[in-house]
Amino acid sequence: MAADQNPSSSAAPEQPPQKPLSSKDAKKKKDEKKDDDLSEEDLELKQKLELYVERVQDTDPGVQKLALESMRQEIRSATSSMTSVPKPLKFLRPHYGTLKNFYEQMPDSDLKKLLADILSVLALTMSLEGERESLKFRLVGSDGDIGSWGHEYVRNLAGEIAQEFQKRQYEDMPIDALMELVQQIVAFHMKHNAEPEAVDLLMEVEDLDLLVEHVDNSNFKRACLYLTSSASYLPSPDDVLALDIAYTIYIKFDYLASALRIALHLDNTQYVKQVYASTDDILLKKQFSYIIARHGLPLELDEEIAADENDREALQDIVNNTRLSEGYLALARDIEVMEPKSPDDIYKVHLIDGRASASSSLDSARQNLAATFVNAFVNAGFGQDKLMTAPAESSSGGSSGSWLFKNKEHGKASAAASLGMIHLWDVDSGLSQIDKYLHSTDNHVVAGALLGVGIVNCGIKNDCDPALALLIDFLDREDTTIRIGAILGLGIAYAGTHKDELKVRLSNILGDPKTTLEVLVFAAISLGLVFVGSCNEEIAQSIIFALMERSDTELGDALTRLLPVALGLLYLGKQDSVEATAEVSKTFNEKIQKYCDVTLMSLAYAGTGNVLKVQKLLGICSHHLEKGETHQGPAVLGIALIAMAEELGMEMAVRSLERLLQYGEQNIRRAVPLALGVLCISNPKVTVMDTLSRLSHDADSEVSMAAIIALGLIGAGTNNARIAGMLRNLSSYYYKEAGHLFCVRIAQGLVHLGKGLLTLSLYHSDRFLLCPMALAGLVTVLHACLDMKSIILGKYHYMLYALVLAMQPRMLMTVDEDLKPLSVPVRVGQAVDVVGQAGRPKTITGFQTHSTPVLLAAGERAELATEKYIPLSPVLEGYVILKENPEYHEDH
Repeated sequence: MAADQNPSSSAAPEQPPQKPLSSKDAKKKKDEKKDDDLSEEDLELKQKLELYVERVQDTDPGVQKLALESMRQEIRSATSSMTSVPKPLKFLRPHYGTLKNFYEQMPDSDLKKLLADILSVLALTMSLEGERESLKFRLVGSDGDIGSWGHEYVRNLAGEIAQEFQKRQYEDMPIDALMELVQQIVAFHMKHNAEPEAVDLLMEVEDLDLLVEHVDNSNFKRACLYLTSSASYLPSPDDVLALDIAYTIYIKFDYLASALRIALHLDNTQYVKQVYASTDDILLKKQFSYIIARHGLPLELDEEIAADENDREALQDIVNNTRLSEGYLALARDIEVMEPKSPDDIYKVHLIDGRASASSSLDSARQNLAATFVNAFVNAGFGQDKLMTAPAESSSGGSSGSWLFKNKEHGKASAAASLGMIHLWDVDSGLSQIDKYLHSTDNHVVAGALLGVGIVNCGIKNDCDPALALLIDFLDREDTTIRIGAILGLGIAYAGTHKDELKVRLSNILGDPKTTLEVLVFAAISLGLVFVGSCNEEIAQSIIFALMERSDTELGDALTRLLPVALGLLYLGKQDSVEATAEVSKTFNEKIQKYCDVTLMSLAYAGTGNVLKVQKLLGICSHHLEKGETHQGPAVLGIALIAMAEELGMEMAVRSLERLLQYGEQNIRRAVPLALGVLCISNPKVTVMDTLSRLSHDADSEVSMAAIIALGLIGAGTNNARIAGMLRNLSSYYYKEAGHLFCVRIAQGLVHLGKGLLTLSLYHSDRFLLCPMALAGLVTVLHACLDMKSIILGKYHYMLYALVLAMQPRMLMTVDEDLKPLSVPVRVGQAVDVVGQAGRPKTITGFQTHSTPVLLAAGERAELATEKYIPLSPVLEGYVILKENPEYHEDH
């Protein structure tokens, strides 16, 4: 009975309930008593099985066969509770060794195979860890249906196959017999709603293609859901493979909108075109176009995508985002927030105790500049405000001209550019409003107007390219300010479009030895924005040469540090493609070399969740450096950019950043608030909010300013009352510090972004797709904020407008088949992760029912509350086309 006392095996439910006893003596006693304790039925079963064991060893094959058949019957028909081993397995345990020895002496025959089957099942509870006996006997047993032995057996077998597969691969042994078993197991799992287990096994044996044959209409969605959500935890290139298989399955079952989401995730234009080509339904194609427009993919539609010219124009219109402004304003009217707001409505000075009134006399130009930004952020896209577009006779500060000139020098540039923000996405009226400033005699005003033209066109593509036509002539002006305005304007207007015309013009500016440092930096940044994620070698070369030719004093300039950012943007999210460029960067001047290295790595792996890179960056942050080293700032930001890919990584990154706050040097602490800001952007989590609130009173002014801006980022577009209250208190706390007050104002503007209708969230489509343009804009601003004093508080505050690339309405707008708004009831609630759960679990919790259009906050999901319509997109976000349900009958 020794074996009985110490069964060790790899299967889960091996211990019978009477195992955990206090001492060995108790166990011995238990064994003696065991036979007496059994009920009559159990005793009968035990004796029956012992008889079978003896009979199996009989010399007569007929007796053997009968005994084996009966034993098999007993084992198969046994039921067990979740915690105990089936009775026959328990009683046969002591005889496992006997049967094994007898098996080895048996001559080859069908009976031997039958015994092998039974031993394979017994090994489930008996074999020693790592022996893989269950699999060994299975492979020599008969080819019967393995499912008949029960789920637990199949599950155990799958685990042993995975281990055996690794061993055989390592030793170069054949794996065909294993793969046949895998086929059987996968088929069994797919029939029994255990898709995750089937996928896991196929990943272990590196043969995911098998899945495509085994999925059917009832389980393909669950299998694909598991594949896509596990992709963020798989190392490269397995992640791409998993998504590829999911794409193939979706295409196979004509679930095209989901296939399109995966094609966008893989950044594979070929796949996108294939999705379009897979259907003739023009409505579906319009829905695809809405998804592509939200993602910002520059797609030129050709004959293959839509044969009919009118259809093609209609689709291209949607892809170009020309309707965005219309839908956004419809949402604003529906929620009744069209009334323009002034900065004072946001500051709510009357709610603050006495001190704030004293601050109004302080540095009025800086105050006016802050008000310009607040006004631009709050009224973004509404086309009207109380400062810039108000008619001359209005009492709130006169006409736009007079407000413009309440700003000094470069402040005027931001003021003129704010018009672009106010008319965001509405190209026609925006350009007509800005046009008058393009002919101004003041260079700063012209520069701002040029930037404004770029902002209006942000994310909107147009056949006649108004931004290019207007801005291209200003690129070669003498005046630096005007050139920067035109360059940055082009970068924002054409972000992500990979426009060749701009490559030539801007590369020329980079290559021109006469170009001043600031123009050079902005030309590089704009190239980075336009060719984001393109891995374009030529542009990378020109930025590298520009970096190599900088003198020591120039390398010390804060602006120069944006050159590595521009270089990194070319490889944004492209992982290994950055290797060659990273090697070249090791040859740079040591002043910038480490900075460049870290920045390139953090941008190339942004949004990938790559744990190894996060560890590497944490390693960089653990060094204690000499004064003057700056590369730890981007390393901290890099941790946040890489880890934001999935919820788990996000939480772990927040915890790691807490550690860095406690033990890090000053230059690390300065970047931590910004990193927290990017992890929870437009998603005000209470814990992060409290940390930032604490840091906003930090003794180091750079840390506190970064924390204030980060408060704005995490509350961006949420109108969060708690953050608004914190910022009001900070405005009275810092009433004498002009720089801090400026940051507080910017944060207040961000919290009320678009009066609460916009978001800066980088992810969309159920947090599955990362928008590269949004990330590029945000990264640029964050790196500028690493040196707040010399860039944002200096004369380059207009870099804040790069945030426009990340601004999107956080709406669900349902439209009918003619693309006219259609109001239907929807349930909006917190999204629930239902991957791999049994049955049909609810996907949202704590929902409320509203009529569309509705706002969706971070982590919320919507589902239709009526069966009258069928949505054409699996994810209800942005524009969703609804088709009438032909099977719906209204109950009278």
